[in-house]
Amino acid sequence: MFHRSQRVMLRPIWPEDWPGIYEAINDKTVVRNLARAPWPYTPADAQAFACLPRKRDEAKFLITLPEMAGAPVVGCIGLEPLDGGGHELGYWVGRAWWGRGIATEAVHGILEVARMRGWNRVSAEHFLDNPASGRVLHKTGFRPAGKIVERFSRARGHEAAVTCFALDLDEQGRVAPVDLLDAA
Repeated sequence: MFHRSQRVMLRPIWPEDWPGIYEAINDKTVVRNLARAPWPYTPADAQAFACLPRKRDEAKFLITLPEMAGAPVVGCIGLEPLDGGGHELGYWVGRAWWGRGIATEAVHGILEVARMRGWNRVSAEHFLDNPASGRVLHKTGFRPAGKIVERFSRARGHEAAVTCFALDLDEQGRVAPVDLLDAA
């Protein structure tokens, strides 16, 4: 599956994408805001990520800019199923691309994918010391779920506080009000 917006292309991740992934993510200021990525991030980590098998109940994409020469990898975005139902959003954008609205556009895109697949509940978290990610979530319709929890970050090597967000999508694809008690 592919998804194209005004500037951003969300496309499948292929094994040969590992050099672009490595180039875009290999920055401690990026990796420290992720829960699962290690630091230092090595070429072998990028190769392993690019070769992960994909499951039917998830959506994972490279974020690229097809209008630029070579359609560079600028980040990744995905939705993974949660044990209790719904999907969790995760994304990162390389530091060279920060502040350009790319993350916001990519999140809008993956929410369209969620709608097309009939997924109605999406949750997300961001580390408290990464307020830019919180702004992206607010701009794309997510609402605070009313809780802050600790989440382990492999790159940091310890737990850090995250704030939780939730988004419900109705059948027409509009953002529906979130019942914050259910989201907690």
